[in-house]
Amino acid sequence: MALRVIQWATGGVGRAAIEGILLHPELELVGCWVHSDAKNGKDVGEILGTDAIGVVATSSKDEILAMEADCVVYSPMIPDRNEVADILRSGKNVVTPVGWFYPTERDGAPLAAACAESGTTLHGTGINPGGITELHPLMFSALSSAVTYVRGEEFSDIRTYNAPDVVRHIMMFGGKPEDAMDGPMMGLLSGGFIQSARMCLDALGFSKEAEVRPRQEVAVATAPIDTPIGVIEPGLVAGQRFIWEGFVGEQVVVHIAVNWLMGEENLEPAWTFGPEGERFEVEIKGDPNAFVTIKGWQPETVEEGLVRNPGVVATAMHCVNSIPYVVAADPGIKTYLDLPLIAGRAHPDLA
Repeated sequence: MALRVIQWATGGVGRAAIEGILLHPELELVGCWVHSDAKNGKDVGEILGTDAIGVVATSSKDEILAMEADCVVYSPMIPDRNEVADILRSGKNVVTPVGWFYPTERDGAPLAAACAESGTTLHGTGINPGGITELHPLMFSALSSAVTYVRGEEFSDIRTYNAPDVVRHIMMFGGKPEDAMDGPMMGLLSGGFIQSARMCLDALGFSKEAEVRPRQEVAVATAPIDTPIGVIEPGLVAGQRFIWEGFVGEQVVVHIAVNWLMGEENLEPAWTFGPEGERFEVEIKGDPNAFVTIKGWQPETVEEGLVRNPGVVATAMHCVNSIPYVVAADPGIKTYLDLPLIAGRAHPDLA
């Protein structure tokens, strides 16, 4: 019998997750929570722009909590711990790309209690964080000994991210440099990326005294840059780097970073993606070293990305493909270190 799944929120990740659920041979979509009144009461197929699928979206949390389901893919823009606890207590497992990748015992305690109370499981997963920044460095480290350094890093054109209000008003692109440096983004990102760094430090056995230090860098436009969020005028933010480094003493042993640019022209400092272009990278220093470049999770053009961004799709599929493993797991908060190898499934035409 197929596992019954509810999708919570239908932004870019949520819509891609629904597509993945519908294609997965072990899953069945049975419910969908939406934030906006405009989507409330609509068939989920209409929200996706496809034929009706027979599942009606609701903005009622009570309706969702009362539904019979095995798992909820929880993907709002901003996570709500109390909301997640309510879902877990309703008897539904939760898979989410927005947090709890490797929570501290203190941070995870309320949700661990909800899991214990209802016999459910919570798993945080995604791509960045939730994949490239901890799962992949750890996976490739298995091929080395005496590891001294691991790195997971993203290089992306942020013009392809189809969330203009987020890009301008939360990420602060197109704003003043001082506003971006004092804005909310470093705090919002650090919640997940520090967990990634800590997972690497702990799993690899680096010193318990290791310290994670965040930093942020900004590039500004030197000429007007035309972008999907409007023209970015000279002197305003057109590139940002967010970096989290794990130190043992003064030696960097873990490096996690995102490099987000509004293209590669007219920037100061003159940042570029380099000859490799947009990509994700994983690096291991040990015996032997490893250097891995991952392509395919960024669109070929800005226009393609605004329609369907493969990085967003990859984030969603990592959630969807983990559902059978999470449902089968013992109750509690489970990370990659607790679950078996998670794999995708064959295309229906080839199964």
